[in-house]
Amino acid sequence: MLTETNNLPQFEAVRDSDEQILWTGKPVLIPFILSGIPSLIMGLIWGILGLSFFGVFSKNQLMGEMSTFITVFFIIHMFPCWGSILNLLRLFLVYSNTCYAYTNKRLMMRSGFWGTDFKAVDYDKIADLTVTVNPIENIFGVGTVSAFTGNMASREMRIYDRFLAIKNPYEVFKQIKELSVDVKTDWNYPNALRPETNLGYRTKYDPRDKKY
Repeated sequence: MLTETNNLPQFEAVRDSDEQILWTGKPVLIPFILSGIPSLIMGLIWGILGLSFFGVFSKNQLMGEMSTFITVFFIIHMFPCWGSILNLLRLFLVYSNTCYAYTNKRLMMRSGFWGTDFKAVDYDKIADLTVTVNPIENIFGVGTVSAFTGNMASREMRIYDRFLAIKNPYEVFKQIKELSVDVKTDWNYPNALRPETNLGYRTKYDPRDKKY
């Protein structure tokens, strides 16, 4: 079991009284910031194309008659460009407050720069769990663990909760996968009374006890 728990106090505000934090970790700075580069590149390409079209419109006679409408439309149309730049700035600002953890109940993520935001993902909500290491992360010896809980941005686009640019990504992935299976098995065991002692299952998950 991983034991990197130097950031344990950061989750005390949202930890349940009977919840055991098994691991915490921070992302590595450079690959964490550079995770915003792909969207920045796409945003800049979008911006260049948008500026080209705007340049064509500005030379048209209609520009004088509809200048206000076209300018407002252009600002909205350029959202992918300035949005990707703001996202890169956001990564810089939230880094110092970003921390991840997994417990005997759930995954937890801490972030925010004006305030402190927490997000939790219960193990029974995780439908898919993946670990990836892109070329930049590979250079720094880190990776990303992503959990999918069924939320969709669109019919084709999944929304993932991520532990970005963390050390030992494969080990963290294995531990979360194991915890998810164990906790789901324990929660779903068909016994309405759930006695404290039952040889068929554990009523309280204990990572030190792997007997079934």
